[in-house]
Amino acid sequence: MTSAPDPDLSFMSAFPAPTQEAWRAAVDKVLKGGDFEKRLVAKTADGIRIEPLYAAASPANRPLRSEAGRWQVAARLDHPEPAEAQKLALADLEGGANALTIAFAGARAARGYGLVAKNVAALDAALDGAMLDLIQLRLDPAPEGRINALLLAALVERRGLSPEALSIDFGMDPIGVFAGTGGLAASWPEVGRRLATTIRALKARGFNGHFVTVDTRPWHEAGASEAQELGYGLASAIAYLRALEAEGFSLEEARDAISFTLVADTDEFLTIAKLRAARLLWARIQGACGLTPVPMPLHAETAWRSLTRRDPWVNLLRGTVATFSAGIGGADGVTVQPFTAALGLADGFARRIARNTQLVLLEEANLWRVADPAAGSGSFESLTQALCEQGWAQMQAIEREAKDGLPGILTALTTGTAQAALERQREARARAIATRREPITGTSEFPNLKEAAVTVLDIAPVTMGTSKGRSGTAPDPETLIARLAAGAERQEGLIAPQDGLRAQSLPSQRLAEPFEALRDRADAAAKPVVFLATLGQVADFTARAGFARNLFEAGGLAAPVGDGFAQDDSTDLAALAAAFTASGARLACLCGSDAAYAAEGAAAAQALTTAGATVWLAGRPGDLEAALNEAGVRSFIYAGCDVLDALRRAHDAA
Repeated sequence: MTSAPDPDLSFMSAFPAPTQEAWRAAVDKVLKGGDFEKRLVAKTADGIRIEPLYAAASPANRPLRSEAGRWQVAARLDHPEPAEAQKLALADLEGGANALTIAFAGARAARGYGLVAKNVAALDAALDGAMLDLIQLRLDPAPEGRINALLLAALVERRGLSPEALSIDFGMDPIGVFAGTGGLAASWPEVGRRLATTIRALKARGFNGHFVTVDTRPWHEAGASEAQELGYGLASAIAYLRALEAEGFSLEEARDAISFTLVADTDEFLTIAKLRAARLLWARIQGACGLTPVPMPLHAETAWRSLTRRDPWVNLLRGTVATFSAGIGGADGVTVQPFTAALGLADGFARRIARNTQLVLLEEANLWRVADPAAGSGSFESLTQALCEQGWAQMQAIEREAKDGLPGILTALTTGTAQAALERQREARARAIATRREPITGTSEFPNLKEAAVTVLDIAPVTMGTSKGRSGTAPDPETLIARLAAGAERQEGLIAPQDGLRAQSLPSQRLAEPFEALRDRADAAAKPVVFLATLGQVADFTARAGFARNLFEAGGLAAPVGDGFAQDDSTDLAALAAAFTASGARLACLCGSDAAYAAEGAAAAQALTTAGATVWLAGRPGDLEAALNEAGVRSFIYAGCDVLDALRRAHDAA
């Protein structure tokens, strides 16, 4: 049998492979002298360049997840009442979740709610029917983190389960709690001693951990950039390594005690790169300690700061993007914030949507079937490398602050340098949000004044009492476990707060809050109206009228778009003034083309002013500014203006 002749590929010479130079030449032709950097190059909050085009990269051997396959689908157990918490948790487990994150009352992540369980019986009731040997359990960090961990251990003991067979992350994170609350219950050496003693007690009973969690959510909610979140998280992990080593743990034992919780945000490129960078940086730290690197135990939670109270249905999109990014980035487990979380404690429907967001991406999109989908992508590899460099630099800067026996991360908090750095980042982001360079869909852009209502559980936030600390040393964990197993109250775990550290607590802020405050103000004033004075034909005013309506409605100010006021190519000023008076509005905004402003803007402004209007204009005035001001125009709104400032003044005028 003869082989087929080689195909004639000579025609391929007519289709040369594209080059970056050829692409750039084509782009320059389209830009027609426009600035390439301003038009096509973006920068992250850390100043990392986002290029419009990247060359393919050679995928490296990345230390990703410890086990290939599906990530853990985590649901929150955060209802204050154990019986209600149990019903919600079982519904989640029966609906496809295979992990529970227990947020006790007082935990920052409980958002004012959280399970109230003062003894083992209450915790047992909340987990009644949950087969703890078939699921993963996680504890959210809380001020009473040690007590929560020991309470769970006592429950395992009561049920007669084998600790070695369980997957539990005990979630102790005194540094993260200190950052969020501003208080550390004892001196750092004493905290390290108590942490080590508790871990030994749990290990002696057969628990494998993880015991300590590096939780970056407090930093993220305080405004941290991606590199800052990595830097503060790594510095915290190093502090735990040193504290446990000082208490007699080997570095390997200390390393294996630690897990990480990072935030998955709505920028999929940066979230994927951040999670990949976190794994590389943790591997580098292990190597610097003389250890053979093992994969980082990494859990991801969708961003609290990205949630909105207004038009919360858009949170479904944010949660989906964040979950997708966490899965592609290699998270071992994911918690999705219910889309109504910013409004109150989520009901069963919102919880079901949260877990189904993950299940659809796992079972229908099959994201888990590729170990590292971003490998070899020039953009992701470049961003990962840049975040590695900047995250490492942030960590080193924090480490250099160490003094007087305190690790750098605690020194940065007690001296206020961490708070100052985060405040600068918050201010920069606030400016971007105010000018809508960083838009919030459904809030600052494309607001919906007729948003569909959502429901949350009708339950008040938990009021945490202030307990007086006892003097002396903390109770012995072994004794405490026995007392808790016997049903003793939480007061057995109280410790003396007067011996600890103090710092300014990190704020927890959602990005949409300034716009939401304006929407609340509008609701209180029965939604005031802005009159859009449209000049000319529909084609003349549609663009600017749409822009103005979108802007005013972001502050809750209704701004209906009507017909243009034109007659024989000149504005019918009487009809314009009459329509304004009939609208009941006090604020009018001129909307038209530049040509209309030049021909009719001043006369229209004067007619509206005479009718009692405060007159604004949509667009940059250019050379017409003086004449328009003289005719009565008091303000101009345009792309790039401070929308929040404009809306506050619009409320005053309306």
